[in-house]
Amino acid sequence: MVRYSERPELWKSISGLSAEVWPEYNQHGETINYYWAQLYDVFPGWQFVLYDPQDDTVLAEGQTIPVAWDGTEAGLGPGIDATIAAGFGLHAAGGRPTAVCALAAKIPPRHQGKRLSGVLLQAMAGLARDAGLDHLIAPVRPSHKDRYPIIPIERYARWTRPDGSPFDPWVRVHTQLGARIGPAIPRSLRITGTVGQWESWTRLRFPETGDYVFPAGLATVRIDRDRDLGEYWEPNIWIIHPPVI
Repeated sequence: MVRYSERPELWKSISGLSAEVWPEYNQHGETINYYWAQLYDVFPGWQFVLYDPQDDTVLAEGQTIPVAWDGTEAGLGPGIDATIAAGFGLHAAGGRPTAVCALAAKIPPRHQGKRLSGVLLQAMAGLARDAGLDHLIAPVRPSHKDRYPIIPIERYARWTRPDGSPFDPWVRVHTQLGARIGPAIPRSLRITGTVGQWESWTRLRFPETGDYVFPAGLATVRIDRDRDLGEYWEPNIWIIHPPVI
């Protein structure tokens, strides 16, 4: 594991990683995009990659931000938009963080299936430990929620497999490392665009005003033809890892 503050040149080989791992629409959140590019300048020690030191091949990227969390579920906040804004606000005010929030765990398709997701989470916990912070928290984007877009996230978060483990594979990776499932977040990441933009992002047509299911969407998008507006709120699930030791 190496941080951006240590070897920023490693990031040149993964400049298009977000487009590899996330659907097009998911890269247009107004709030999160405002802050995302600043992560490397403001929090360079909290962005990292897993890489092969023999040939400097980057295997995966992890992105985090230090935040202030009071340890309560209510204190987790309404989602990733609010959390990243609060993290930058805390830094600007010179405040003291108490936890690390995971923002992204990105593994290129060519390196998926190598059990790297758990390694990324352990590395994030290591960042917290090195900084003397108590917790790792994460507003998780469930990896199979797009298969059930009309199921409310509050219900989906409670689904389990026959053995009692979480139904969602990405949530399950967290719980296998000792984390617990926190509150569901129905409005975590807001994405808006014109109807034409949404048609371009999804490769669909939206002939009339209404709520639409679309490819890779975790929920429906609200299309308003009169206002030329498409609005989508991505749902997440808070995951709380045990105290970092």
